[in-house]
Amino acid sequence: MDYYWNKENKEIQKTVFIEQIKIANEMNLPIVIHTREAVNDTLEILKQNTVNKKGVFHCCPLNRELVKEALKLGFYISFAGPITFKNSKNADEIINLVPLDKMLIETDSPYLSPEPNRGKRNDCRNVMYIAQKIADVRKKNLEEIANITYENTCKIFEIKL
Repeated sequence: MDYYWNKENKEIQKTVFIEQIKIANEMNLPIVIHTREAVNDTLEILKQNTVNKKGVFHCCPLNRELVKEALKLGFYISFAGPITFKNSKNADEIINLVPLDKMLIETDSPYLSPEPNRGKRNDCRNVMYIAQKIADVRKKNLEEIANITYENTCKIFEIKL
């Protein structure tokens, strides 16, 4: 749900989101949630509509209440470039709030390139900066964060190694 670009179709977005949850349940698939300036409506829908296979809040906004509620509901939290931005006031707090076994990383390509490549086209080569930021905040090494987030990805999407 994204109210940033279009606020006029909120009711349509809500209806479509609920239908997507139903389809995911029928197909026994996890859901990937995009929410931008629609936090309250997103959480309300998730609380009112059973999601059989919990999914992931992709490129999760650094919103304390959203993260807390998403974790309570059993979802994974995926971090992207914004956690590395110099003007990201609460990134460290949110990184510490998310248990390692509920954490994922992503690029959100082609957007939101992390520092030191902010403003450039994003791609998978930049995911290491996101992992490094998490490693620094959590006082872990890069390889450890890479392994944890890889294993979490395999769990949520049932990828067999």
